[in-house]
Amino acid sequence: MAKGEIITASGTGYVGCLTPEQKKTLKEVWSMIFSIADSGEAIVPSELMHEVEREAKSGDGSQSATVQAAAKAGWFSNNKSANAEEAAKAAGYGVGMAKVSLADLGLSVDKLRPILWDNAMGDHPDALLLRFIRARKWNVVNALNMLFKAFKWRIDEDIPAVKYSTDEHLNEQYPKFFEQLEMGKFYIHGTDVDNRIIAYLNVHLHHPNDQPAKTLEKLTIYLMECGRVLLEHPTETICLVFDLSNFGLSNMDFTMVKYLVTIFEAYYPESLGRIIIHGAPFVFWGIWKVIQPWLDPIVASKVRFTRADKDLLEHIPAKHLPDHYKGGLDHYKYEYPHANPGENKCMEDTATKEKLVAEWKDTFWKFEALTREWIKVDTPEATRSEEEVEKDREQCAKDLRVAFFKMDPYIRARNMFHRTTPPIAQVDGSVKWVYNN
Repeated sequence: MAKGEIITASGTGYVGCLTPEQKKTLKEVWSMIFSIADSGEAIVPSELMHEVEREAKSGDGSQSATVQAAAKAGWFSNNKSANAEEAAKAAGYGVGMAKVSLADLGLSVDKLRPILWDNAMGDHPDALLLRFIRARKWNVVNALNMLFKAFKWRIDEDIPAVKYSTDEHLNEQYPKFFEQLEMGKFYIHGTDVDNRIIAYLNVHLHHPNDQPAKTLEKLTIYLMECGRVLLEHPTETICLVFDLSNFGLSNMDFTMVKYLVTIFEAYYPESLGRIIIHGAPFVFWGIWKVIQPWLDPIVASKVRFTRADKDLLEHIPAKHLPDHYKGGLDHYKYEYPHANPGENKCMEDTATKEKLVAEWKDTFWKFEALTREWIKVDTPEATRSEEEVEKDREQCAKDLRVAFFKMDPYIRARNMFHRTTPPIAQVDGSVKWVYNN
């Protein structure tokens, strides 16, 4: 483990259960984000940069191949730390400090706050940052590097356009988008024994050359963004079931597997709680030897293999498991519900939309102000206790969630989870799964 990295102790590291040291790290990350957002640049300890730079150049250690590749192309590669140290000295800072800027990431100040707010959606903003902090073992610079690279990816891939668009529009842009949804290649239904939402991937329905790779990428992002809104605190992770029943070599798509590994590790960190590989035939085990080294060790530790349908019951309650699996009691058959007439009428009401967006932004500015105050509670500038500030800050985080879901139907097209009867995705952000037992 690299210098400055700390393993997250069980039962800690999440909103509402931070140790004093973890809280300190979270404050440091927020402080650096504000510093960069205010000026476009920040001062950090150069030793931490050297650690990242050495890791990026070494190409060894316990990191996965995809993480190594990202590091080599990243923020602190190509001796940028030496230049950053010289810049810090020129700005009047002492030895051992380095100056970094958003320009190193291809970002700008005017893009940073919007992409942060958009990424948080209805989540507690701390929860978003903590996913990246845990993924980088509480190393502040590594976490910021990862976070900002994810922000840049969201801008480059225009993630807001995917998550806010109608599925009809996405189908027009990406050939065979509807076809993937209609065949049930990927679908989300119910929760596992730990209340994680479950995404089923029926691999035997997939043939790599049947659709453009870009369509699959955008479909994956669409389902990820839809699924994120179905997560309810304190659950922050999902369960993936790769159903390999009737799997053959013609179904194998190494490019798509690499894409899934990359986005879960680099752009949606700490999102996987369990990966179930179900019904793998003999031919798969040779493929697994190729795939396994691509996985981060922590992700690999979450993989479980189930052979018989009854083995799934260890992970999924019988009442939640579709009854086409033996032992499942949920009479569920996946069908993709297409758009209902007028379901996006709210998006045409620009006056209400502008009002609700303004209210949401005002709440975010309030959260930012409270966070700045929270960071300084142990300084002479403080006028209130940490307990007082945290109480107001937590209430503001709840207000943010309420403001987001009020705004949501005016900025985001309805999707399959709004079209069921009753809707799985409720208007207030709560989730109601229906099981037909």
